Amino acid sequence: VKEKSSIISHSLNANTKHIGGLIGSSVALLASEIASNTKKPLILVNSSATHASVITSEIKYFYSKKNLVSHFRDRETLPYDNFSPHQSIISDRLSVLHKLNYIKNGILITSESSLLQRLPPINYTIINTINLTLEKKINRNIFIENILTIGYIRVPQVLDYGEFSIRGSLIDIFPMGSNQPIRIDFFDDEIESIRYFDVDTQISALNINSADILPANEIQLDKETIKNFRHYYRKFFEGDPIKSKLYKNICNGIADGGIEYYLPLFFNNTSSIIDYFPNDAIVLLPSHFKSVIHRAWDVIKERYDTCNHNQEKPILKPNQAFFKPQKVLEKLEEFKIIEYNSNKIKQNTNSFNVSTKTTPAIKIQAQHKNASKGLQDFLSRNNGKILFAAESKTNRKNIVNFINELGYKIYATDSWQEFLSSRKKLLVSIAPIEDSVILEQGKYSIISEKQLFGEKFQQKKYKRKKILDPEIIIRQLNDLEINSPIVHIEHGIGLYKGLITLANQKHKGEYLHLEYFGGDKLYVPVHALNLISRYSSSSENIVVNRLGSNQWKRIKRTAIQKIRDTAAELLDTYSRRAARKGHSFKWKNSDYQSFKHSCPFEETEDQINTIDEILDDLASEEPMDRIVCGDVGFGKTEAALRAALVVVLSGKQVCLLVPTTLLAQQHGQTFSNRFSDWPINIEVLSRFQSKKETEKIVSGIRKGLIDIVIGTHKLLHHTNDFFDIGLIIIDEEHRFGVRQKEAIKSLRNSIDILTLTATPIPRTLNMALGGIREISLITTPPSERIAIKTFVSEWDDIMIREACLREIQRGGQVYFIHNRVKSIKKIEETLKNLIPEAIITVAHGQMPERDLEKIMFDFYHQKSNILVCTTIIESGIDIPTANTIIINRADKLGLGQLHQLRGRVGRSYLQAYAYLIAPSKSVMTKDAIKRLEAIDSLEDLGSGFILATHDLEIRGAGELLGEKQSGQIQEIGFSLYIELLNRAVDSIKNGKALNLDKPLYYGADINTHIIALLPEEYISDVHLRLTLYKRISNTKDRKELKNIKIELIDRFGILPNTAKNLFQITIIKQNAEQLNIQKIRTTTSGGYIRFNNNTEVDSLIITQLIKKENDTFSMRSENQLEFKLDLSKNKFFFQFFTNLFDILNGKKKL
Repeated sequence: VKEKSSIISHSLNANTKHIGGLIGSSVALLASEIASNTKKPLILVNSSATHASVITSEIKYFYSKKNLVSHFRDRETLPYDNFSPHQSIISDRLSVLHKLNYIKNGILITSESSLLQRLPPINYTIINTINLTLEKKINRNIFIENILTIGYIRVPQVLDYGEFSIRGSLIDIFPMGSNQPIRIDFFDDEIESIRYFDVDTQISALNINSADILPANEIQLDKETIKNFRHYYRKFFEGDPIKSKLYKNICNGIADGGIEYYLPLFFNNTSSIIDYFPNDAIVLLPSHFKSVIHRAWDVIKERYDTCNHNQEKPILKPNQAFFKPQKVLEKLEEFKIIEYNSNKIKQNTNSFNVSTKTTPAIKIQAQHKNASKGLQDFLSRNNGKILFAAESKTNRKNIVNFINELGYKIYATDSWQEFLSSRKKLLVSIAPIEDSVILEQGKYSIISEKQLFGEKFQQKKYKRKKILDPEIIIRQLNDLEINSPIVHIEHGIGLYKGLITLANQKHKGEYLHLEYFGGDKLYVPVHALNLISRYSSSSENIVVNRLGSNQWKRIKRTAIQKIRDTAAELLDTYSRRAARKGHSFKWKNSDYQSFKHSCPFEETEDQINTIDEILDDLASEEPMDRIVCGDVGFGKTEAALRAALVVVLSGKQVCLLVPTTLLAQQHGQTFSNRFSDWPINIEVLSRFQSKKETEKIVSGIRKGLIDIVIGTHKLLHHTNDFFDIGLIIIDEEHRFGVRQKEAIKSLRNSIDILTLTATPIPRTLNMALGGIREISLITTPPSERIAIKTFVSEWDDIMIREACLREIQRGGQVYFIHNRVKSIKKIEETLKNLIPEAIITVAHGQMPERDLEKIMFDFYHQKSNILVCTTIIESGIDIPTANTIIINRADKLGLGQLHQLRGRVGRSYLQAYAYLIAPSKSVMTKDAIKRLEAIDSLEDLGSGFILATHDLEIRGAGELLGEKQSGQIQEIGFSLYIELLNRAVDSIKNGKALNLDKPLYYGADINTHIIALLPEEYISDVHLRLTLYKRISNTKDRKELKNIKIELIDRFGILPNTAKNLFQITIIKQNAEQLNIQKIRTTTSGGYIRFNNNTEVDSLIITQLIKKENDTFSMRSENQLEFKLDLSKNKFFFQFFTNLFDILNGKKKL
């Protein structure tokens, strides 16, 4: 498409120094046009890190060369911070610094504060980057040394930037600046292949010809830089450096958090980002640039005064750690500068105004009779071309439908250049445009989705990590530690003691070593790990079973009986509810779409599915009884809002029940805000209302004047008072009392019920109860969630003060957890002395309920900024402004508890912090140290935390199924419980009796003389080996097995013979399972097959086989076929079993 490059920049000439009238997205458009027309590099300096991110997205839409648009991100830490930036930020920054050495045109966006930062010398990335190309000769060991030198960390499995792992001829590495990690395959000292691989699956994807391995940090700790550091440290700081923890760490090659603010100590000279600019670059500066950069300098000086008090970690003076504003201005004078202004300016030979104006009020007003009047007026009066900017494909489709309903024809377009070239008047494109604007006296107009449907909150986009299914981790035995409890289906609960290799004259193999009561040992062959699952329960008291006793059989039999009864009860409840006829709700789709578009957040896939399920339920004549399960901030409330809308649009009333007054107030505010544009009356009924107000609300309910009422259990007394109730929404039902629960239960017979809960429910339980209990799970976190930075430390006044001030200074709030009521007042006094500028309040469970509610209410409304409290923090309350939590004596809390408390913060797009205060390791228990190390080292979505939250999920399962079932889960472990529940539900549905002694068939028991294992030299990491053994053992068919085989070759190289044997033995096992064979045993001279009573093998085939080959085969008993022959050679062994199974299953004729 031919590019039209001068929509708003046609007045630009060589003398231009000032441009005015730049509103909305016109700044991004101007930058794109200047870069296109001049063919010179363009630097756009923006006022804030947040806006720089937004304008980068807009430029990538307007500018045809998207790959030449770069954003040099701010570090997103405070000056002199003790934290280093997120790895993804470091990666992006290094990538941009490297590109700037080579670019001849394109656009760079950065913020004003970034110009003050000191950076490595401009040749830093060039001299420290390793270039890889196919067939390049490179000594593998030297390559490994080099990547260690430039800061990469060796790990068992690559998951994040700056990591690498070695497996045989393969080296996996996640280079800084790359979107994906790469896998390098060496043949001796030659690079045979380079390919991207997927972090989640670890499977290779696209082959590439070359790759650049950039340094892992802006500072690398090698001999030269550490030598510089020692020299400059002594030069800039007084006193004995040996007394400094920072000095000792750096000298030992350990990088402290916040090392970036010591960058000048590592280099003989430093650079500014301006020094990286190409010589012929044009720099676009905001008109208020000087005042903003001086304000940023003032913040740096204030932070210096605040932080300059730690003798162990002295800090550089502002002019040493940063460039002064005057120096920045001097550096910029070397470039062509154009200042841009949102206001109109005086025009002359070196300045002009862009022809722009704001769009009129065109927002869809849902509450008005003619909701789209403003938009229709605008469309009818406008003679120019209009581009509607949608945020996604779905939204683009919705805009097309919406405009078509108004009687206009609108067309989809893929780019700005295509829009300009098109002869159509109305077009819609997927474009990240924030603000609408009219250009060139209406010749062109850009309408953003925000302007059309309402405010969207700015959300930072981070690469979303794949959410792991806890049950997969439980089944696959990921990260299993020594002494972890394990369930063997036949022998019960034992302790995992590791993977061991056992060998005798006849056999060698790898086994899972389990220890039972009294030290009894059990060795499970790795191909039989389908009999094994991790024991998981909400209880920390684990009872190890005795081998060979009837104890486990009795426990299992009792559990199966109770599980069968539970399944029968659930199915009975389901069938009775299905027989009732409820109300089928009808609503106008355009109204619903309008409300949907006004949602201030982008829905996750889970959320969309949940909302669709709720709408289907409401449209159905069958009464709804659905549970929506998801963490706070994951979108349950939005699902409830949509349900409430369609019920009210159908002419019925909605009742929302919550367990606390504070939650009632929060929901009241949320509902009022979301329905502010709608003619819907909403009231809150709680203790905060007077008797007179309560009577007025109840009267409104009776007369049908109130559409939605939100309240505590008080509302249960008035459910019969509703004029026409259509839906009851219950938030956190398990927190209501027994009487309230009974009252709610009675309502289920006649009214649609939607239950919201933050107590997690396992996905497998949802599958087991599929069609019996309607459960919707929202497990995907919002896209703007950032991993919480977690620190474990002893009590440190300076650290605590700084942590609180960091949060308060950005307008946030702090939770300070102290779980002892006796000494909580003393902690309050300590904090008041430490942080006199803070407003501190105290909350604990022994306070009068009204006082506690008032304190929590005030904290929610930001009347205080530090809440000192016990672990009673409301699980349902969402306080997005609270993004720092300090947990005192964290060693006294369980891992699940710590995870839940830590989850109270990090609910907005801001970086959240968790500080775990504990005494020195010498006075902590081993378990406490282990818990704190786990929570410190693992991210929210890592397998370790999923296991911690799995404990909470099991409690959720107990709450859903009843207290009796919690006992069964505790006795046999959750994984086995779910398998048995699945079997019980299937049996009852199909009208079959459940065998209480043998409810599950776990396949054939195979023990052969063949060495079948994954050698340690092939896969050195024991956890990874165990995981793969479990996956291979769990495969159901050859296709699954083949996929794992391909994956292993891809990830670890060519299969060794013992690994090939493992796959062949697994095929034998699969064949045996299909024929319902119980056991196979072999030696080098023969063996036997034992059949189950209900085997699939035709007895006539066995008779014919023995008759034809009586020198090889014989029947020892009714169910056991013996064979005698030389099986010492592996090739013949596998060929023998292939032929035998083909005969037994009738594929091959005798």
